[in-house]
Amino acid sequence: MQNWWSDSEEARSSGSTIERGWRSRTPSRFESVGVPCRPCSDEGFTLIELMVVLLILAILLAIAIPTFLGVTKSANDRAAQSNLNTALVTAKSIFQTNSQSYALAGGVGAASLTANNAALVGSLTTSGTSLSFTTGTVSAGLAQSTISVGIAQDGNGVILASQAKGTNSCWYVIDNAVAESSGGTNYANVPSNAQAAGTWYGKYTSSPAPTSCTAVVPSGTVFHASGFAQ
Repeated sequence: MQNWWSDSEEARSSGSTIERGWRSRTPSRFESVGVPCRPCSDEGFTLIELMVVLLILAILLAIAIPTFLGVTKSANDRAAQSNLNTALVTAKSIFQTNSQSYALAGGVGAASLTANNAALVGSLTTSGTSLSFTTGTVSAGLAQSTISVGIAQDGNGVILASQAKGTNSCWYVIDNAVAESSGGTNYANVPSNAQAAGTWYGKYTSSPAPTSCTAVVPSGTVFHASGFAQ
Protein backbone atom coordinates (compact mmCIF):
# COMPACT_ATOMS: atom_id res chain seq x y z
CA MET A 1 0.00 0.00 0.00
CA GLN A 2 1.32 3.45 -0.90
CA ASN A 3 1.68 6.20 1.62
CA TRP A 4 -0.90 8.99 1.58
CA TRP A 5 1.65 11.48 0.23
CA SER A 6 2.32 9.23 -2.71
CA ASP A 7 -1.37 9.05 -3.39
CA SER A 8 -1.53 12.82 -3.31
CA GLU A 9 1.26 13.09 -5.86
CA GLU A 10 -0.64 10.75 -8.20
CA ALA A 11 -3.83 12.72 -7.62
CA ARG A 12 -2.05 15.94 -8.42
CA SER A 13 -0.76 14.62 -11.72
CA SER A 14 -4.16 13.18 -12.67
CA GLY A 15 -6.16 16.30 -11.69
CA SER A 16 -8.30 14.40 -9.20
CA THR A 17 -9.26 15.51 -5.70
CA ILE A 18 -6.29 15.78 -3.34
CA GLU A 19 -6.67 14.33 0.12
CA ARG A 20 -4.41 15.40 2.92
CA GLY A 21 -5.25 14.20 6.35
CA TRP A 22 -8.81 15.30 7.15
CA ARG A 23 -9.10 17.85 4.31
CA SER A 24 -9.60 17.50 0.58
CA ARG A 25 -9.66 19.98 -2.30
CA THR A 26 -9.54 20.13 -6.08
CA PRO A 27 -6.23 21.17 -7.63
CA SER A 28 -6.07 24.74 -8.95
CA ARG A 29 -5.53 25.43 -12.61
CA PHE A 30 -1.86 26.01 -11.85
CA GLU A 31 -1.39 22.70 -10.06
CA SER A 32 -3.23 20.77 -12.77
CA VAL A 33 -0.55 21.72 -15.29
CA GLY A 34 2.28 21.24 -12.86
CA VAL A 35 2.94 24.94 -12.15
CA PRO A 36 3.94 25.50 -8.53
CA CYS A 37 1.76 27.99 -6.66
CA ARG A 38 2.12 28.72 -2.94
CA PRO A 39 -0.50 29.41 -1.77
CA CYS A 40 -2.60 28.59 -4.80
CA SER A 41 -5.77 30.16 -3.34
CA ASP A 42 -4.24 33.70 -3.45
CA GLU A 43 -4.75 34.46 -7.12
CA GLY A 44 -4.98 38.28 -7.73
CA PHE A 45 -5.85 40.59 -10.63
CA THR A 46 -3.54 41.00 -13.57
CA LEU A 47 -2.14 44.37 -14.55
CA ILE A 48 -4.34 44.43 -17.64
CA GLU A 49 -7.47 43.86 -15.57
CA LEU A 50 -6.56 46.71 -13.21
CA MET A 51 -5.88 49.02 -16.16
CA VAL A 52 -9.29 48.21 -17.66
CA VAL A 53 -10.99 49.04 -14.35
CA LEU A 54 -9.13 52.36 -14.11
CA LEU A 55 -10.06 53.20 -17.69
CA ILE A 56 -13.74 52.57 -16.99
CA LEU A 57 -13.60 54.77 -13.87
CA ALA A 58 -11.92 57.56 -15.86
CA ILE A 59 -14.66 57.43 -18.52
CA LEU A 60 -17.40 57.56 -15.86
CA LEU A 61 -15.76 60.55 -14.16
CA ALA A 62 -15.38 62.35 -17.50
CA ILE A 63 -19.14 62.02 -17.99
CA ALA A 64 -20.22 62.72 -14.41
CA ILE A 65 -18.13 65.79 -13.52
CA PRO A 66 -19.37 68.11 -16.33
CA THR A 67 -22.93 67.00 -15.61
CA PHE A 68 -22.51 67.77 -11.91
CA LEU A 69 -21.02 71.20 -12.63
CA GLY A 70 -23.85 72.01 -15.04
CA VAL A 71 -26.48 71.06 -12.48
CA THR A 72 -24.73 73.16 -9.82
CA LYS A 73 -24.61 76.25 -12.04
CA SER A 74 -28.26 75.84 -12.98
CA ALA A 75 -29.15 75.55 -9.29
CA ASN A 76 -27.27 78.79 -8.54
CA ASP A 77 -29.18 80.60 -11.31
CA ARG A 78 -32.46 79.29 -9.89
CA ALA A 79 -31.48 80.48 -6.42
CA ALA A 80 -30.76 84.00 -7.69
CA GLN A 81 -34.10 84.08 -9.52
CA SER A 82 -35.97 82.83 -6.46
CA ASN A 83 -34.38 85.54 -4.31
CA LEU A 84 -35.46 88.18 -6.81
CA ASN A 85 -39.03 86.89 -6.80
CA THR A 86 -39.09 87.05 -3.00
CA ALA A 87 -37.69 90.59 -3.04
CA LEU A 88 -40.26 91.62 -5.65
CA VAL A 89 -43.20 90.42 -3.54
CA THR A 90 -41.86 92.39 -0.57
CA ALA A 91 -41.21 95.50 -2.66
CA LYS A 92 -44.73 95.42 -4.11
CA SER A 93 -46.15 95.18 -0.59
CA ILE A 94 -44.19 98.30 0.40
CA PHE A 95 -45.35 100.02 -2.80
CA GLN A 96 -48.99 99.43 -1.90
CA THR A 97 -48.50 100.53 1.70
CA ASN A 98 -46.79 103.76 0.57
CA SER A 99 -49.75 105.00 -1.50
CA GLN A 100 -48.57 103.06 -4.57
CA SER A 101 -45.15 104.67 -4.75
CA TYR A 102 -41.59 103.40 -4.37
CA ALA A 103 -40.46 106.93 -3.41
CA LEU A 104 -40.38 106.44 0.35
CA ALA A 105 -38.28 109.55 1.11
CA GLY A 106 -41.19 111.83 0.19
CA GLY A 107 -40.04 113.58 -2.98
CA VAL A 108 -39.67 112.52 -6.61
CA GLY A 109 -37.32 113.50 -9.38
CA ALA A 110 -33.59 113.19 -9.99
CA ALA A 111 -32.69 115.21 -6.87
CA SER A 112 -34.55 112.76 -4.62
CA LEU A 113 -33.41 109.55 -6.34
CA THR A 114 -30.51 108.73 -4.01
CA ALA A 115 -32.61 109.34 -0.90
CA ASN A 116 -35.50 107.27 -2.26
CA ASN A 117 -33.18 104.37 -3.16
CA ALA A 118 -31.76 104.35 0.36
CA ALA A 119 -35.22 104.61 1.95
CA LEU A 120 -36.52 101.63 -0.01
CA VAL A 121 -33.44 99.56 0.90
CA GLY A 122 -34.04 100.41 4.56
CA SER A 123 -37.69 99.37 4.37
CA LEU A 124 -36.83 96.12 2.55
CA THR A 125 -34.13 95.31 5.11
CA THR A 126 -36.58 95.59 8.00
CA SER A 127 -39.33 93.69 6.20
CA GLY A 128 -38.43 90.38 7.84
CA THR A 129 -37.09 88.50 4.80
CA SER A 130 -33.85 86.54 4.95
CA LEU A 131 -32.44 88.66 2.10
CA SER A 132 -29.97 91.54 2.26
CA PHE A 133 -30.39 94.73 0.22
CA THR A 134 -28.07 97.44 -1.05
CA THR A 135 -28.12 100.45 -3.38
CA GLY A 136 -24.65 99.46 -4.59
CA THR A 137 -23.25 96.51 -6.49
CA VAL A 138 -23.64 92.83 -5.73
CA SER A 139 -21.17 90.14 -6.73
CA ALA A 140 -20.77 86.38 -6.67
CA GLY A 141 -18.31 86.87 -3.82
CA LEU A 142 -21.15 88.13 -1.62
CA ALA A 143 -23.97 85.98 -0.34
CA GLN A 144 -26.28 85.18 -3.22
CA SER A 145 -29.13 86.52 -1.10
CA THR A 146 -27.88 90.11 -1.50
CA ILE A 147 -30.07 92.20 -3.81
CA SER A 148 -29.20 95.51 -5.48
CA VAL A 149 -32.11 97.98 -5.48
CA GLY A 150 -32.90 101.06 -7.54
CA ILE A 151 -36.11 102.92 -8.36
CA ALA A 152 -37.42 105.09 -11.19
CA GLN A 153 -37.06 108.77 -10.42
CA ASP A 154 -40.85 109.26 -10.46
CA GLY A 155 -41.29 106.52 -7.85
CA ASN A 156 -43.44 104.32 -10.09
CA GLY A 157 -40.89 101.64 -10.91
CA VAL A 158 -38.25 99.51 -9.21
CA ILE A 159 -35.28 97.48 -10.42
CA LEU A 160 -33.90 94.52 -8.46
CA ALA A 161 -30.64 92.76 -9.37
CA SER A 162 -28.81 89.62 -8.21
CA GLN A 163 -25.69 87.82 -9.40
CA ALA A 164 -25.61 84.04 -9.53
CA LYS A 165 -22.58 82.13 -8.30
CA GLY A 166 -20.82 79.89 -10.78
CA THR A 167 -22.29 81.44 -13.92
CA ASN A 168 -21.81 85.06 -12.70
CA SER A 169 -24.92 85.97 -14.71
CA CYS A 170 -26.76 89.11 -13.62
CA TRP A 171 -30.48 88.55 -13.13
CA TYR A 172 -33.02 91.40 -13.05
CA VAL A 173 -36.62 92.07 -12.19
CA ILE A 174 -38.26 95.36 -13.17
CA ASP A 175 -41.71 96.30 -11.89
CA ASN A 176 -43.32 99.33 -13.50
CA ALA A 177 -46.65 100.68 -12.29
CA VAL A 178 -46.71 102.94 -15.37
CA ALA A 179 -44.59 103.22 -18.50
CA GLU A 180 -41.10 104.47 -17.63
CA SER A 181 -39.71 106.11 -20.73
CA SER A 182 -37.67 108.52 -18.60
CA GLY A 183 -37.01 106.57 -15.41
CA GLY A 184 -33.69 108.25 -14.70
CA THR A 185 -30.24 106.82 -13.99
CA ASN A 186 -31.28 103.26 -13.22
CA TYR A 187 -33.40 103.05 -16.38
CA ALA A 188 -30.88 104.64 -18.75
CA ASN A 189 -30.05 101.35 -20.54
CA VAL A 190 -33.35 99.53 -20.03
CA PRO A 191 -34.64 98.37 -23.45
CA SER A 192 -37.91 99.87 -24.66
CA ASN A 193 -39.97 96.71 -24.08
CA ALA A 194 -39.03 96.67 -20.37
CA GLN A 195 -39.98 100.33 -19.99
CA ALA A 196 -43.65 99.45 -20.48
CA ALA A 197 -45.97 98.96 -17.51
CA GLY A 198 -45.79 95.50 -15.96
CA THR A 199 -43.21 93.12 -14.53
CA TRP A 200 -40.14 92.25 -16.58
CA TYR A 201 -37.50 89.56 -16.08
CA GLY A 202 -34.02 90.00 -17.46
CA LYS A 203 -30.59 88.42 -17.76
CA TYR A 204 -27.23 89.97 -18.55
CA THR A 205 -24.09 88.03 -19.34
CA SER A 206 -20.90 88.78 -21.19
CA SER A 207 -17.53 87.32 -22.10
CA PRO A 208 -15.68 87.42 -19.82
CA ALA A 209 -18.49 87.06 -17.30
CA PRO A 210 -19.39 90.21 -15.35
CA THR A 211 -17.65 90.55 -11.99
CA SER A 212 -20.58 92.32 -10.33
CA CYS A 213 -24.15 93.47 -10.90
CA THR A 214 -26.06 96.58 -9.98
CA ALA A 215 -29.60 97.95 -10.26
CA VAL A 216 -28.27 100.28 -12.96
CA VAL A 217 -29.15 97.98 -15.86
CA PRO A 218 -26.26 97.49 -18.31
CA SER A 219 -26.73 97.85 -22.03
CA GLY A 220 -27.49 94.56 -23.75
CA THR A 221 -29.67 93.10 -20.99
CA VAL A 222 -32.53 91.05 -22.46
CA PHE A 223 -35.95 91.20 -20.77
CA HIS A 224 -39.06 89.04 -21.04
CA ALA A 225 -42.54 89.49 -19.63
CA SER A 226 -43.26 85.77 -19.17
CA GLY A 227 -40.51 85.00 -16.64
CA PHE A 228 -36.82 84.29 -16.50
CA ALA A 229 -35.30 82.85 -19.66
CA GLN A 230 -32.26 80.60 -19.39
